[in-house]
Amino acid sequence: MWVTEAMNGFGMTVEVEAELCRRQSKFQKIELYQTGKLGKLLLLDGIIQLTDFDEFAYHEMLANLPMFAHENPRRALVIGGGDGGILRELGKHPGLEVMDICEIDEEVIKVAREFLPEISCGYDDPRVKIHIADGSEFVKDKPGYYDVIIVDSTDPGGPGTPLFGETFYRDMKKALRPGGVIATQAESPYLLPDIVARLNRVSRSIFRSVGYASIMVPTYPTGMIGACVASDRDDVTVPARPVPPELQKRLRYYNAAIHHAAFQVPTFVSRLFEQNR
Repeated sequence: MWVTEAMNGFGMTVEVEAELCRRQSKFQKIELYQTGKLGKLLLLDGIIQLTDFDEFAYHEMLANLPMFAHENPRRALVIGGGDGGILRELGKHPGLEVMDICEIDEEVIKVAREFLPEISCGYDDPRVKIHIADGSEFVKDKPGYYDVIIVDSTDPGGPGTPLFGETFYRDMKKALRPGGVIATQAESPYLLPDIVARLNRVSRSIFRSVGYASIMVPTYPTGMIGACVASDRDDVTVPARPVPPELQKRLRYYNAAIHHAAFQVPTFVSRLFEQNR
């Protein structure tokens, strides 16, 4: 049996051994499969969200890019990310005092807690507080509160659509403390160049320092995904502090060198940004 994600002329097909879960929530279809090569495979509305094989790459980068772009983060918010992977990575930072997560679809959390314990273990951290709500509305009630906001959203077109708008980015900035940093799932320039360009343009109209980071994730169509990192700090593309050795031992993808290197975009992406300023 094979499962295929297809979008905009691209696709990814994965051989699966068994269906573990299929549920229709209020917002989306949730599917979970056991594969022979990639471990468990999670899809939302037919779009691959993660596999055991390479989820560490996405979760480590989306969490640690903003965390290390900030010199002393104390309060973090995750919007989306119901599988718990971002929480798991944030939990490796003992300096965090607040770890809020705002997930619109409670059913995703339930599926992750039942079937993906190695990822959803992030919820076991006593600092975590769960909010079942629309993230685009939630940030409006938290002015000047967070040091880091991470948006681990689905693609535009589903429940994550409001998280790609300019109003939401302005509301996130208002929810940050001085020097705060945001990081958002920012798509692939091969797959959705218009979305990538728009997020870059919107971010640059709001924040002083903006970078687009590439993350290699083989099981996503095109093999990569982007993160938009933005702040009013000097330069988000350079770590603001060193990675503690004890934390680095627990990481498989992120390090200080990759933090800088990920923001070096190829020429076609630079031109995309220049044409859409």
